[in-house]
Parts: sequence; structure tokens; C-alpha cells
Amino acid sequence: MEVVFLGTGCGVPSKRRASPALLIEIKEKPFLFDSGPGSLRRLHEAGIKWNDLTHIFYTHFHVDHIGDLPAILFAAKNPEDLREKDLVILGPKGLKDFYAQLLRLYGDQIISSHYKVNIEEMEDKEEREFEGIKIFTRTLQHTPRSLGYRIEDAGGKAIVYSGDTDYCRELVLLAQDADLAIFESSFPDKMKVSGHLTPPLACKMAQEAGCKRLVLTHFYPICEGYDLFEEMKGIFRGELILAEDLMKVRV
Repeated sequence: MEVVFLGTGCGVPSKRRASPALLIEIKEKPFLFDSGPGSLRRLHEAGIKWNDLTHIFYTHFHVDHIGDLPAILFAAKNPEDLREKDLVILGPKGLKDFYAQLLRLYGDQIISSHYKVNIEEMEDKEEREFEGIKIFTRTLQHTPRSLGYRIEDAGGKAIVYSGDTDYCRELVLLAQDADLAIFESSFPDKMKVSGHLTPPLACKMAQEAGCKRLVLTHFYPICEGYDLFEEMKGIFRGELILAEDLMKVRV
């Protein structure tokens, strides 16, 4: 598996970071997790054709995580590269209503007769299989329906993506013995905000879960002025990485 960090920032504009979006390629099949503003362009910059996406997973419905969904659907109607593959969009309960509202707002701009969009809602503690890939969910502490995802390949390698969350036991359970944990880390420790993690808290959970590697992402611009590694010193004993846009990590 290879992870491409398309966007490692938040909803606040940054020259360095786009809004959250994560691509996981498994046997050359791309699975997209979240698509905040700027994701479509980042896909292009990473050399990924958006029409090759077969599955898009959403953690929750905040604009910085889902804002480019209509842009992706709009681009799929480009007559020079018309999408013909069906698309499955998955996320928490409420996704069907969210998509219905998009259709009412944009209409024919995002509706195509050349392929089908299948909307599927996922519940807490659900397990599904897609082309040999297993996906597990847990409801995390951000919005009432926010989901975290665990992705396992046929060989048992596991990647866990938190989306947005506060410290919670559910994420520790989801990330047990993961080969790669991708946790949000929005603010420096002394600026803790409810519903979000700080670097030390993310490290604490990854250590409790026994993760092998931890990548922190979803940085607010204020993080640029802090030594985040200093904050995390001695908490997580595995490999620790701060994500950057378009960075790639193999598992």
C-alpha cells in the first residue's frame, strides 16, 4: 500500500498546505479519503486521474473535509475525459441526505448519464470488503457521526486514518497494532481545542495502540511557529513523521 498525502492542512488558507485529503493506493487502485478544498488539483499534481477513483470515503461533513466533492463530480463530466466508471461514495449516516442536497443545489452540473453514483452510509464498528480490501470503522469524538477508518490489505497490513477527533478510547481500539497511524494534530499542546488533537495526545494514543509508525496531519497555520517534535519527545516510541502535501509513505 502507498499513501499520498494530498492535503495536510485545515480549512484556513495556507500557502504550504491544502485542506484534508488522503489517497491510499492498493495494488494500483486508488481509494480517496476526504476531499477538502484543493483536493482535485492535488490529485492532478500527484499524477492521479480523478476518473480512476472507484471509492471515496468521508470521515464527516465539515467543509474542509468534503468541499471538493462537487468539484470532482463536475470534472467527471469533462467531454475530453468523460467518466464512465461507476463511483461509490461512503461516509457516516447523513451522507445520502448530504448528497441529495448537492443534487438540488448543482443539478445537471454534477449529474451524469454516463456512470452511476452509489451512496453508502456506514455505521460504528462496521466491517466491509472492497476488492479484497477490508475497511473497519469507529465513531470518534468530533461530530456525533464522525468516523475513523482502518484499512487492511490481503496480507494483513493496516493503515488507520482518524479524520478529526479528540482523544478517545475508540481510536486506540481502531488503531491496535497498526502498521501506519495517520492522526490529526490540529493545534500545539498549549492551544488545545475541544474535538481536536495536539501532537502529544496523538502520540499518546498511537503508543497505547501499539502502532509501528505515526504520521501527523491536519495542521492549522499556528503550528508552523512551534517545535512540534519537542512537544512530542519521548511519548511515542515508533517512527514519527510530520506530513507534507504530496508526501508519499509506503506500507
